[in-house]
Amino acid sequence: MAAGGLSRSERKAAERVRRLREEQQRERLRQVSRILRKAVAERSAEEGRLLAESEDLVTELQGRSRRREGLKRRQEEVCDDPEELRRKVRELASAVRNAKHLVIYTGAGISTAASIPDYRGPNGVWTLLQKGRSVSAADLSEAEPTLTHMSIARLHEQKLVQHVVSQNCDGLHLRSGLPRTAMSELHGNMYIEVCTACTPNREYVRVFDVTERTALHRHQTGRTCHKCGAQLRDTIVHFGERGTLGQPLNWEAATQAASKADTILCLGSSLKWTPKDDWAALKLHGKCDDVMQLLMDELGLEIPCYSRWQDPIFSLATPLRAGEESSHSRKSLCRSREESGPGDRGAPLSSAPVLGGWFGRGCTKRTKRKKVT
Repeated sequence: MAAGGLSRSERKAAERVRRLREEQQRERLRQVSRILRKAVAERSAEEGRLLAESEDLVTELQGRSRRREGLKRRQEEVCDDPEELRRKVRELASAVRNAKHLVIYTGAGISTAASIPDYRGPNGVWTLLQKGRSVSAADLSEAEPTLTHMSIARLHEQKLVQHVVSQNCDGLHLRSGLPRTAMSELHGNMYIEVCTACTPNREYVRVFDVTERTALHRHQTGRTCHKCGAQLRDTIVHFGERGTLGQPLNWEAATQAASKADTILCLGSSLKWTPKDDWAALKLHGKCDDVMQLLMDELGLEIPCYSRWQDPIFSLATPLRAGEESSHSRKSLCRSREESGPGDRGAPLSSAPVLGGWFGRGCTKRTKRKKVT
């Protein structure tokens, strides 16, 4: 026995006492939890005394219950009834007409109509991960701009919207025809890779998802700059990273737009997860495409149809050099369905899992790795 220490048998006895106390505490917690689930009228006098003697446990369990209920409410998708939604859209149309500097912020919800999942919706990425379910990403290159994307492009064309700030990486704003100077893609663009060795940074727009080999803190795409030969990197900003690229993030323009804005319209985000929810002057609960269809009707504006032939990405894209064709295995965009491979025409988004990239490894931010010893 070490001087001033406990003997081995004493340490074992102390450990048994500690474990016994923990088990008694857990059992008491289970008892209190079962009692709290009963209606007050159904509780016995003995159960009432146990609750009175366990105030700390009651407070803890009631706090847990409130947090669970709050989480459930946040994950619920609430929709206004049709008449209420139309009334709110008329109010929104008035705000759009009267705005001197309107900025639109867009979140994942504007792309769900293109079969790209959001994060916190009922079938969102984080919702599924929190339930212990696996997440697989379809080939997002097959998605096309939605009615909401096309409506935003028309509103900018009509000078009703001055700037668009997006958290989305899917490139659909770019493909809708919205000018690059009019948007800030704060989390990057899956179609753009850059050379940071060149000054200014040299951009390469591609017609395929460039993030196949990239992940959190690993951004090299496997291709090299046509001018200096340095490794190219994607533009994605994963959770836990800080975006430092000038384009396509365009933080400077986003900051300027926010400082000038007298009206901000948030689309594709409930804001229920942020303090900004309480700041909203008007909240519309409905599908983005439904709301934007009503808004454009109210403003008397026609929504342009998306056309593959007119997709700006084809004129912006830099073709791969000889020998680079094997540098990726992602499906490339085609100007028309006729250019697609056999069996591709008219097919919905593929459900085959796509690993890696901004939606593959990037979407598993909340999963914990087991420590290998």
